[in-house]
Amino acid sequence: MSAANLVARMAGSVGEFSAEQWDSLTDGDNPFVSHAFLTALEDSGSVGDGTGWQPAPLVIEAGDQVLAALPAYLKGHSQGEYVFDHGWADAYERAGGRYYPKLQIAVPFTPATGPRVLTHNRDLAASLLGFAEKFAEANHLSSIHATFLQPDQVPLFEDAGWLVRHDIQYHWENRGYGDFEAFLDALASRKRKAIRKERAAAQEGLEIRHLRGADIRPEHWDAFWEFYQDTGARKWGQPYLTREAFDLIGQRLGDRVLLMFAFDGARPIAGALNFIGGTTLYGRYWGCTEDRRFLHFELCYYQAIDAAITLGLQRVEAGAQGQHKLARGYEPVATTSAHWIADPGFREAVAEYLEREKAGIAHDREWLGEHTPFRKG
Repeated sequence: MSAANLVARMAGSVGEFSAEQWDSLTDGDNPFVSHAFLTALEDSGSVGDGTGWQPAPLVIEAGDQVLAALPAYLKGHSQGEYVFDHGWADAYERAGGRYYPKLQIAVPFTPATGPRVLTHNRDLAASLLGFAEKFAEANHLSSIHATFLQPDQVPLFEDAGWLVRHDIQYHWENRGYGDFEAFLDALASRKRKAIRKERAAAQEGLEIRHLRGADIRPEHWDAFWEFYQDTGARKWGQPYLTREAFDLIGQRLGDRVLLMFAFDGARPIAGALNFIGGTTLYGRYWGCTEDRRFLHFELCYYQAIDAAITLGLQRVEAGAQGQHKLARGYEPVATTSAHWIADPGFREAVAEYLEREKAGIAHDREWLGEHTPFRKG
């Protein structure tokens, strides 16, 4: 196809495209970059006017065919990203600059790794990222940030000259375990006993149920909304997602949605929301109306391992941060973001900071890797 036939532009929303057009750009493995998930955020008002997350997908098209896309958002703040650049914003504005708006290439409120350049033609990546830079310059944006990059896409941003930042998450890896007991057998005796005690204490007097797809009814979403609001109020001040978002996510993603509930009799007292990918179970939100010892670990980590083994998945990504995951068999892995900075002086300062930070992150990951609960040797 001739380059003369290609058009790069910013669209007003992912919903501007059909599901067939958008999803044709992915392999379908990651649920968060799907048309279903991203339009659920748009149609529910979780992103858009008044949220600080204004949809601005950048695409390359040839006629009515979409060949490449960036799931991008104009941001008026740094909330809901899980890669914290508040310090950068403060430094830039104290120096007289205007940090916001910026462009965020990401899935809102979702610290899960995945593709950020959506295309089956990697040769278009340079053109798409170049267009993003020109778009930022033309609209006087301070910066562009692509977060939680799928590892095989990091070189696309490095080749474009973007700055790379590293961090740590904790993921569980399935090493061919037949069941949870097989996983426990791989742990040191003391750690194995500790997890068994935690699970017994968490489950005492409760029934744990896994609900998927059509089994999730409106009353389940009502209960989960209550859990989510409690967690959101404590962590972020206000929830990111609207109540309608959960209905739309359930309707549009179907069997890719897995809810885990803890019932005290007929009454749900806690829940965890997960998404099923092609190779990975993604833990996203959790909440409760009663504090029960170890219940958070049970619903968010141990039940997720159970589900991943049953579903034949390779890993569990249980969200951002949380060194406490280490003792529960979740291992430290590197996560990567990429950053384009418009101002040359500010870019140089950020590059120097990232170089220093990189050494610290590498040291931390090495140390953490030596303190996993697995048997040595």
